[in-house]
Amino acid sequence: MTVEREFVGLPSPVVGRAGAGGHPCQGVYYRPRGSKPDVAIIATHYNIDFSEHYLADLCATRGVGFLGWNTRFRGAEPYFLLDHAVADIAVGVRWLREQAGVERVVLLGNSGGGSLMAAYQSQSVQPNLEPEYGRASIVHAAMELPGADLYISLAAHPGRPEVLTNWMDPSVISEDDPLSVDPTLDPFDQEREIPFTKEFVDRYRQAQRRRNDRITQWARSEIDRLVAAGHHDRLFTTPRLWADLRMIDGSIDPNNREFPSCYLGEPQRANYGIYGVGTVSSLRTWLSMWSLSDSQCNAAPHLARIKIPALVVEADGDSGVFPSDTRAIVDALSSADLTTHTLEGDHYLRDREGAREDAAELITNWVKDRS
Repeated sequence: MTVEREFVGLPSPVVGRAGAGGHPCQGVYYRPRGSKPDVAIIATHYNIDFSEHYLADLCATRGVGFLGWNTRFRGAEPYFLLDHAVADIAVGVRWLREQAGVERVVLLGNSGGGSLMAAYQSQSVQPNLEPEYGRASIVHAAMELPGADLYISLAAHPGRPEVLTNWMDPSVISEDDPLSVDPTLDPFDQEREIPFTKEFVDRYRQAQRRRNDRITQWARSEIDRLVAAGHHDRLFTTPRLWADLRMIDGSIDPNNREFPSCYLGEPQRANYGIYGVGTVSSLRTWLSMWSLSDSQCNAAPHLARIKIPALVVEADGDSGVFPSDTRAIVDALSSADLTTHTLEGDHYLRDREGAREDAAELITNWVKDRS
């Protein structure tokens, strides 16, 4: 079966078109050539471009439409605001129903997109988003979202603030010095015993939360300082964010992953590099996306409002989403029709031949059984 691809560029209810002409909301719709599927998946991430998602062609060849959809924050993580993002996702959902002729819409929350799509469905059911510190209100377009019919969590993290906090290195002494290290918390210290002791793990996790809280308090006070001077926001960097103990010690939250490893390879090298989630942020984006105390990008409260049928899929060799993360998602969902499945493979389902095909077969069969 051949696949037909259609580029979709649409206005956002929040911002205008770029000066060069590009629409803020963009994506690619995949469908079997010459057909008009009555059920389609929409997949969106906080900032990663999903227009060429690895499941798109595979789902379309199995008769299910697939809209790889991007909000205006694709490639623009430092400026993310949750209410703006869900308003842009609604543009894609409406297009599927009103232009593509889709009767049943499936939200696919893959990787970081799991909590984002959960927030979307949650907000469509019961508007609950609140303005972050320093903002008077959320955008009106985020208050009226068309809901979906099915929800899928695929190799998904339990929330943006949770994943960043679990990954951050709490041995950082000064946020302005990426080489500053408290040796009592350094997971890469050559004298550190592995497997890590329970005492060290507990102390490390507490220190991670304290680091997140310190950045939040600084961000709030910095907003106050800037506003008092007549300004709105600023960017800042957060160093050393590849230090989840589970990336180093495979006995913690065990699965079939290789270790030490992370999505960028060797954790210590990645930890002192410049790539990764949350490395650059505005003050307001920190509060909207990364702050444990302020962010509404944590999945659990949103998952609790999801009662539509749900499928939760984990990869057994994932080095960034761990079994306890998946259990937290399953436990938080309120769906009476809830299916769980474990696939053999890594986070991106690249390492095992046929893993992506298996995922597409699982997902499309599950969707068709409920259509």
